Amino acid sequence: MIKNGLTYADAGVDIDAGNTLVERIKPAAKRTTRPGVMAGLGGFGALFDLKAAGYTDPILVAATDGVGTKLRIAIDTGNVDTIGIDLVAMCVNDLVCQGAEPLFFLDYFATGKLELDQATRIIEGIAAGCAASGCALIGGETAEMPGMYHAGDFDLAGFAVGAMERGADLPADVAEGDVLLGLASDGVHSNGYSLVRRVVELSGLSWADAAPFADDTLGAALLAPTRLYVKPALAAVRAGGVHALAHITGGGLTENLPRVLPDGLGAQIDLTAWTLPPVFRWLAETGGMAETELLKTFNAGIGMVLSVAAGEAAALTTQLTDAGETVYQLGTVTSGAGVQYSGRLL
Repeated sequence: MIKNGLTYADAGVDIDAGNTLVERIKPAAKRTTRPGVMAGLGGFGALFDLKAAGYTDPILVAATDGVGTKLRIAIDTGNVDTIGIDLVAMCVNDLVCQGAEPLFFLDYFATGKLELDQATRIIEGIAAGCAASGCALIGGETAEMPGMYHAGDFDLAGFAVGAMERGADLPADVAEGDVLLGLASDGVHSNGYSLVRRVVELSGLSWADAAPFADDTLGAALLAPTRLYVKPALAAVRAGGVHALAHITGGGLTENLPRVLPDGLGAQIDLTAWTLPPVFRWLAETGGMAETELLKTFNAGIGMVLSVAAGEAAALTTQLTDAGETVYQLGTVTSGAGVQYSGRLL
């Protein structure tokens, strides 16, 4: 008597479900198509034509990132529709700081058991982030790995490639007296969530409870997606006068702004230039957090900083505001090292 042998499905991996997912997400990926894309999903690799994208002597720039423990809130609440936007934003917002235009994006989605509806929602969020950034979703990997993840858990990572013409890289020409323009964030974005979850634990609230700082549940409010700065930032760079951009991620203003300043230069920031958003005030007060810790862990309401020529600051402020950004004049580039603060945020 011949017995049926084991199959991959018996081991917990459903190849058919993976193929179904690819078919489901093809329309979302197609919506992100831009000049330069040469092939759709399904091949062993993705092709992109830099000449078709309009470049003559391009330099490529790459960035990779994840979403961090913000994923835990998305998993626990079942609200996974915007976590893909966070994934894209964490990569493409970094690319523009080099002066690069994001061209294409690939994702890596890993889980113990592939849930088609959940995976489709996640990848549609990735596609939405790509479309809003002018970046094509041209490939990715879905890994079903039973025994590696607890039931319902998943992980996300992403990889973005951008380009700029040779000689257009940033930072460049940052000088003492440059004006620092801050672009408002849309909340906590995707950094500091291990501390966020600890504060929520201390508060005794659940994700389904009303947020003390917003007209929404706590889980939904904390899942507000990372703001995509790509198009307004690139337009500002092309207008002239932008010397550097700093994406304010983990490390806050304290750690990220010095990354784009030349040796011997620092920054003076007026903490009264903007009002601390309610989510950060709640986190700080509930966690008994010092102002220095707040500024070093979170974006504190400022998601991107531009160092611009003083004579161009007013025009760039108007341009960015017209593009939908909330702009604050934070301070100036100074001699010396590090970020110095004046005034109080808390």
